[in-house]
Amino acid sequence: MSIEMSEEISENRPARHGELVSPGTLYLVATPIGNLGDITQRAISILEQVDLIAAEDTRHSQRLLSYLGIKSKLLAYHEHNEDKMTGKLLAELAAGKSIALISDAGTPLISDPGYRLVTQGHDNEVDIVPIPGVCAAITALSAAGLATDAFSFEGFPPAKHAARLNFLQPLAQQQRTMIFYISCHKIIDTLKDMREVFGDDRRATFARELTKTFETIKRMTLSDLVGWVENDENQRKGEIVLVVEGAEAAEEDTAQIDYYLSVLLAELPVKQSVKLVVKLTGEHKNDVYKRALALKDD
Repeated sequence: MSIEMSEEISENRPARHGELVSPGTLYLVATPIGNLGDITQRAISILEQVDLIAAEDTRHSQRLLSYLGIKSKLLAYHEHNEDKMTGKLLAELAAGKSIALISDAGTPLISDPGYRLVTQGHDNEVDIVPIPGVCAAITALSAAGLATDAFSFEGFPPAKHAARLNFLQPLAQQQRTMIFYISCHKIIDTLKDMREVFGDDRRATFARELTKTFETIKRMTLSDLVGWVENDENQRKGEIVLVVEGAEAAEEDTAQIDYYLSVLLAELPVKQSVKLVVKLTGEHKNDVYKRALALKDD
């Protein structure tokens, strides 16, 4: 951040925590996933000032607001009442009320309710302001020790075995790092299915109870991970994020990429050659660029 930008922000900042809320604005406020100290000053400021707070579980969120000393009005907004409440919240926004949307923990809409409200908010030209903060998926990824240049969030795998296999099989050749949220009650069955589909030696990072007292972060092969979780019942409790490394590029894919690059590099600069090969193959730009540099060196 530049000095000029910092000065501009400080001049416009109200006395306590951050910016003044704007009427008719929907704020998407990230909240802690465990450690309450992870709440941002900007999030506190917004939650203090808005007219309404739409929460996934009002009892759960009330504990956070009580901790922060905030007495803003809470409304329940969850998957069972989204149809009914979305219209009501949009009407409040149209009337000039400011609303904060929060989930039980982390960033709203990441495997949490809110998609319908945000989508219809855009349709109705509502001002939508994200207030960034903690997200379990990104927190786990940052500590996973796996590639982060390309990744995908896959959410919760299905609960039933057959559906879960159907869900996992198209991902078997995915070369990007994959992030999953997994129920503690399904962790062993899911790990066994992943071992079957992805292979014994595929590495994964098991992240449990992130930012909480019994936080656990462990990277090992899927085969070893199954045994470790089976032998320690404590690892079958709490909130679990699993980060799985992507598949290695098949030899024939690499050979094809090298062929395209060798032809193009004979006539074109590296940057242009890489751009064309990415278009031809759909491979990730960074991977193609590394291959191009290797061929150039040879």
